Amino acid sequence: MKPLLAALKAGDGIKALAHITGGGFPDNIPRVLPEGVGVRLDVDAIPVPPVFGWLARTGGVAEAEMLRTFNCGIGMIAVVSPDRVDAVMQSLREAGENPVRIGETIAHENGEQVQISGRLRLS
Repeated sequence: MKPLLAALKAGDGIKALAHITGGGFPDNIPRVLPEGVGVRLDVDAIPVPPVFGWLARTGGVAEAEMLRTFNCGIGMIAVVSPDRVDAVMQSLREAGENPVRIGETIAHENGEQVQISGRLRLS
């Protein structure tokens, strides 16, 4: 929490935060987005801890269900102004975190508010 507070105090770059808990990415991210805004996530960029690959293999859990049920190693999503991404990421690094850019905001009208591209590295 302290690294996020430092990043919030560093400027106006963070527009929203989504804690990725039960409900995973598809249920938690839309809660912080205004109407008409969605996200496109590149799950190739997620450094998945080995335990999630084990869970998927051992339990026969499909990738879509892994993203809906687990955080796959991403505990918090920060929605950041495009012009402040580098500054926010630097602030988080200085606070001891290892931030990863996993997507971007997009215009959203119909369909899924959270669009997924790529594949989780579960092996």
